[in-house]
Amino acid sequence: MSRTDSTGFVAGYPLKAHNTFGLDVRAQWACRIERETQLMAAVRDPRAAGLPRLVLGGGSNVVLTGDFAGLVLLVALRGRRVVGEDADAVYVEAAAGEPWHEFVAWTLKQGLPGLENLALIPGTVGAAPIQNIGAYGLEMCERFASLRAVELASGETVELDAHDCAFGYRDSFFKREGRNRLVITSVTFRLPKAWQPRAGYADLARELASNGYAANGKQPDAQAIFDAVVAVRRAKLPDPLELGNAGSFFKNPVVSAEQFKALKKRQPDVVSYAQPDGRVKLAAGWLIDRCGWKGRAMGAAGVHERQALVLVNRGGASGAEVLALARAIQHDVLVRFGVELEIEPVCL
Repeated sequence: MSRTDSTGFVAGYPLKAHNTFGLDVRAQWACRIERETQLMAAVRDPRAAGLPRLVLGGGSNVVLTGDFAGLVLLVALRGRRVVGEDADAVYVEAAAGEPWHEFVAWTLKQGLPGLENLALIPGTVGAAPIQNIGAYGLEMCERFASLRAVELASGETVELDAHDCAFGYRDSFFKREGRNRLVITSVTFRLPKAWQPRAGYADLARELASNGYAANGKQPDAQAIFDAVVAVRRAKLPDPLELGNAGSFFKNPVVSAEQFKALKKRQPDVVSYAQPDGRVKLAAGWLIDRCGWKGRAMGAAGVHERQALVLVNRGGASGAEVLALARAIQHDVLVRFGVELEIEPVCL
């Protein structure tokens, strides 16, 4: 049973509501962070000395395979504001605990387009740079300006720019050298004044066309793209509040031109996307589907029937079951296609 003391530390804290898979595990200690001063106090608390630390916002990119023997920092920092502009862009800042989708909707209400392709991605603003979230032709790093974070070792506040964050495809400094070293407290985005729609992604283009935007050269505005992205995502992806999941579970693999040529010869209909560096990105969902995994289950963990890239908790699944299912899928894809799938969420 959990208990709270005057410092906000909670012992034996249940984490089921703090991860979108709905995995029923507990934290040795947890502390809800609503102000930066609380964060600094929490990391300096003697009870946290020497313990592993885990930062959770919406818990949309994590698989908890068991109870966490350490301190969980529940980031609930809120706030969003316009902080400046220059000749080319407007800069907006959001606290790390702001729900990402709500923040994107807010920017549009301020008349500030630029993030609409990233609508309905689960999680918080603070998680967006860690994963370098992306969808429908846009990656977060393209709109990123800077972020503030607190160093766990010293409790000091630092500011990082895009170079410091070392963004890659669904990757960043925070998933590699910076893992468990910093807690992001706010993120500033650069939204272009000379906005242009990005509507070339096939599913998005089809949805926009169904709404009349392909006719007579009619171009969608940012709100139309936002609405179309929401419609496409809701049609393809399960709501974590109804069916536990972490969104796309595997990264789309990128292979060499030579490897792609050999694969294309064996599988002429393979779904692929040419990359600027000559390599080729493959659709992980297509690979998984071709291996017969769509709609299948192992125990209480399963593959969604409409999107093979999404693993789901069918009710009462453990993190170990989810991971076992993922390993089985990786094995089959490697055996059939010679392609290694990389898991996107952090598995603990």
